[in-house]
Amino acid sequence: MEEREGDVRWDGLCSRDAAARAAALEHLGQAVLRRGGAAAAPRVLARLLLLAKRCPFRDVREKSEAILSGVQELGIRIPRPLGHGPSRFIPEKETIQVGNEDAMMHTLFAESFATLGRLDNVTLVMVFHPQYLESFLKTQHYLLQMDGPLPLHYRHYIGIMAAARHQCSYLVNLHVNDFLHVGGDPKWLNGLENAPQKLQNLGELNKMLAHRPWLITKEHIEQLLKTEENSWSLAELIHAVVLLTHYHSLASFTFGCGISPEIDCEGGHTFRPPSVSNYCICDMTNGYHGVDDIHASPTTTESVCEVEALMEKMKQLQECRDEEEASQEEMATRFEREKRESMFVCSSEDEESAPTRDVSRHFEDTSYGYKDFSRHGMHVPTFRAQDYSWEDHGYSLVNRLYPDVGQLLDEKFHIAYNLTYNTMAMHKDVDTSMLRRAIWNYIHCMFGIRYDDYDYGEINQLLDRSFKVYIKTVVCTPEKTTKRMYDSFWRQFEHSEKVHVNLLLVEARMQAELLYALRAITRYMT
Repeated sequence: MEEREGDVRWDGLCSRDAAARAAALEHLGQAVLRRGGAAAAPRVLARLLLLAKRCPFRDVREKSEAILSGVQELGIRIPRPLGHGPSRFIPEKETIQVGNEDAMMHTLFAESFATLGRLDNVTLVMVFHPQYLESFLKTQHYLLQMDGPLPLHYRHYIGIMAAARHQCSYLVNLHVNDFLHVGGDPKWLNGLENAPQKLQNLGELNKMLAHRPWLITKEHIEQLLKTEENSWSLAELIHAVVLLTHYHSLASFTFGCGISPEIDCEGGHTFRPPSVSNYCICDMTNGYHGVDDIHASPTTTESVCEVEALMEKMKQLQECRDEEEASQEEMATRFEREKRESMFVCSSEDEESAPTRDVSRHFEDTSYGYKDFSRHGMHVPTFRAQDYSWEDHGYSLVNRLYPDVGQLLDEKFHIAYNLTYNTMAMHKDVDTSMLRRAIWNYIHCMFGIRYDDYDYGEINQLLDRSFKVYIKTVVCTPEKTTKRMYDSFWRQFEHSEKVHVNLLLVEARMQAELLYALRAITRYMT
């Protein structure tokens, strides 16, 4: 983390060695307070505020706060956080507070901070599920920082391209900083047309993977691999495809969980004093913002009944399964019906939002977006899972061309799919496998992927309309997700359970995109 701002250096703060951190903090304090705080540029102060609030190392938090106090005593205005914790959808009091985490979570936080140079809001929401977070961080670290076919600045630029397709300024901002940090050319950030032709050529694949992966053919792969001096190698292309799918699905998580801007980014802090209200300024540092922080769903009879009704349906479906099995023809018909019905599930808040210039410069063809694959008489053949599956085909292809990544992805898919605490809202000892499978298969169904051994009739029984609207929005057009959609499904469930749903959405979406891309690569190779 060898970053400088004037004569302010941040390297050393991420060290696991307390002595190295102490030396770095001493240097930092002197640099900021020297010459009457002249080095205290707004960005430096915002970064210190982030460290004071979000660093897993207590010494760094306390010293950063002390430096900010010293700057304030010099008569310089210091920033304060905006917003209410890491998520706009989840009350701050219900998320893990940095400094109050248990030993296992502290290890995860320290790991994240040491490798990324920050403890970001995505991590602070994902930590509801530590087992998954550990796998996620390990995979992301490998993709971005370990040995691999692509140079480091390419990796971050591809992350920017992918996140921009969904107008996810949160992820774009993080990777713009990382891109510059690893020596990326600032000119590339003025727009995709300023990046090398090789990266520009990836634009078409990025667009289709994000919005209509079923249209990818071996010809698209051939174009990328055969363009003479700007050609991609197979290993580079696999790395790029995994990065694109990782960031498309992470954009889904970011919007699906209402992730707030980072404290040191635009929209995460302000230098204006708080408006006069019925609370004191010191409340700001304690996370109280003068509004009713907890916006818990009301415990209505209706929402309690919702949980009971869902559990009853699961029980009935299990009994039906035990008694009789539908024929193959009937199963195929039910898949087609569900696929057709998924086209008519759309958000009532389906207004077109124009991509902001800030983000749209990182990709071409801004009008290209999600379209249902069977619309307007266009028939896309069903992708049959037994013809090309992750387990039997995709995994080995990825692992062969980009060693260890297949293994890491496989572990992450399995953790998300099998994760359970055997609870549903207030009920314990519940087998949730039927519900988890319905969510996963519904997402794959929206992408035209069919499992022969699954009865798609179960989806309509288990997923109500408001839940389907949320799933489809988060997976297909995440930038349109609203707090109202988040609040309207599973009203009696815990926030951790809704985050769990988002993990299923992230991994099912990523796997669906990967399957289409990897199938096209396999067809090119054979």
